[in-house]
Amino acid sequence: MRMTDRDLDGWTILFDLDGTLVDSAPDLIGTLNRLLVEEGLPPVEMEAASALIGSGARALLVHGFEAAGADVERARSEALFERFLVDYAGHIADGSRPFEGVVETLERLKARGAVLAVATNKRSDLSELLLEKLGLKDHFAAVVGPDRVSARKPSGAHLIEAVAKVGGDAARAIMVGDAAPDAEAARDAGMPCVLTTFGYTPAPVEDLGGDVLIDAFEDVEEAIDGLLTDHYVRRALG
Repeated sequence: MRMTDRDLDGWTILFDLDGTLVDSAPDLIGTLNRLLVEEGLPPVEMEAASALIGSGARALLVHGFEAAGADVERARSEALFERFLVDYAGHIADGSRPFEGVVETLERLKARGAVLAVATNKRSDLSELLLEKLGLKDHFAAVVGPDRVSARKPSGAHLIEAVAKVGGDAARAIMVGDAAPDAEAARDAGMPCVLTTFGYTPAPVEDLGGDVLIDAFEDVEEAIDGLLTDHYVRRALG
């Protein structure tokens, strides 16, 4: 059900980044494969590695070394991790693109009064760089990576502190994500959660405990409207 104009005043909508707003797999896996080749190891297939993106660069590196039967302790080295970050920053938007409908949906949510923020486990500077290069950064009041909060997702503190940074109320906030850390953080924070079915998760998204599942980003607005209807009905019933 579509609400009225400015009906989202006072609400904060938090978004995960990779797998929710942006299809970033091409560049993340591209960096991984360049490093693997430099290490004398075979590249990994996009589909196999994409499910691990939500777990971070370190998990991707371990996966690549494990797939090649190589020493995973090397994958955990700080030097290799730093090489990953440097390479990724240089190629962060080569192939990454917003999912279809992202820009239009964000514009409509803002027009309806919502404050939008990004709550991601990707480092804040890299997140801002990616959003800037894709022309998305100005849609958000804040970009909150793990380096800007006391605890990262799946801790609810990540979401609660992200809402506070934009002057919002955690009791009037909704999380939109694609993987277990998003769903678990929302549950821990007492927020409803919308999960995409097109993101990056090694576990079936229907098993993650999201309140609403959506198959396309264009469905975010309808999902939020449904959650708001439930919210106001519960308040009316006491």
